[in-house]
Amino acid sequence: MDLATTHTGTPVSRMPGERTPSAAPKLSLRMIRVKHIVVALLLSVFFFFVFCFIALHGYIAWVLSNPTVAPLYSNPSLAKGLDYKDITFPALDGSRMMQGWYIPSKGSTKTIVFSHGYGANREETWVPMYDLAHYAHSLNFNVVMFDYGFASKTNKDIATGGKKESKQLLGAIKYAKEHGAKEIVVWGFSMGAGTALQAGLVTKDVDAMILDSTFLLEPDTLYHNIKHNIDLPRQPSLEIMELLFPVLNGTGLNQIPYSKVKAEDYPFPTLFLHGTKDDKAPYPIAEELAANQSNPYSDSWIVQDSHHELLFREHPREYLRRVSAFLGNVQLAKAQ
Repeated sequence: MDLATTHTGTPVSRMPGERTPSAAPKLSLRMIRVKHIVVALLLSVFFFFVFCFIALHGYIAWVLSNPTVAPLYSNPSLAKGLDYKDITFPALDGSRMMQGWYIPSKGSTKTIVFSHGYGANREETWVPMYDLAHYAHSLNFNVVMFDYGFASKTNKDIATGGKKESKQLLGAIKYAKEHGAKEIVVWGFSMGAGTALQAGLVTKDVDAMILDSTFLLEPDTLYHNIKHNIDLPRQPSLEIMELLFPVLNGTGLNQIPYSKVKAEDYPFPTLFLHGTKDDKAPYPIAEELAANQSNPYSDSWIVQDSHHELLFREHPREYLRRVSAFLGNVQLAKAQ
C-alpha cells in the first residue's frame, strides 16, 4: 500500500492499482455537449434550407396562380373602328360573371370566340388580338372577346390551368349560341388553347378550333417552364408543386384532364399552329395532339424557328392564308 497526502498534508492510503483522480470524465462530458451542439446546429441548418426550398416552391406556385395582368388599354372601336357592345355572361357552372365584348357582323350566324392566354386579357396585345378580331369580322364572323377570371379587374380570380377557365369558356360559347350563332369557332392562344381543348371534351356546340401555341398544363410543361426561369431539380420539385397547388389555388394537376386531352380524337376539325422555338410549350405536344385527329379537315402548321404566340407577327400572310383555308374547309364540312 502506498502513502499519499491530501492538500492539508494528511497522509492517505491508496490501494495497489488505484488510479489517481483526473479531469477525463469532465472532458468527456464536455465533448458530448459539444457534439450535441454541433448536431443541433447542423440539423437547424438542414431544416432551414428545407424550409427555404419548400418556401421557394410555394412562392413559384403562388406566382403561377396569380399572374400579373395589364389593364385594358383600348377597345375594338378605338383600335379598329369596329362597332361593339360590352357584354356580361355567367360561366357555365354559374361560379362567376364574365366581362367581354361582342362585335356583331350584320346578318351573320357564324361566331368566333377568342380564348386568350395566361397572363393576358382579351386584348393580348403581343398577338395582336385586335388585328385578328378585325380579320375575323372581315370574313363575316361575329366575334366574342372576353377576360378569363384571372384577368378580371373587378373580381379577380386565380388561374387554374383550365379547370375553372374551361367553364368560363363554355359560358362564352353558350352566349354566342344564344345570340344566333349556328357555327362557332374557338380561336385559342397558349393556355387559352389548352383550355379550349378541355372545353372541347364536354361540349357539342363547337364546330372547329384554331389553336395557336397550345399550352397544356401537365407535369412536363410545368417543369419545363420552371426550369426555364430557375434551375431546380425535377425531383422533388414536381412532387412539391403537386402538393402545393391544391393548397394555394384549389386545383391539383390530377384535376386537369391533360392525359384525356392528349389522347382525344375530337369530332370537330382543329388547326394546330406552333413554332419550333416555343420556349413555353414544346412543339412536340402540338404534333402529338395533331397526330391523334382523324377529322379530314384537321390540320397542323409547325413553323420553323417561330416563337410562342408570335406566329402571326412573324409570318402574317402565311398565317392568315392557312386560317382562311381552314375556315373555308370548316364551312364546307358544315354544308355537307
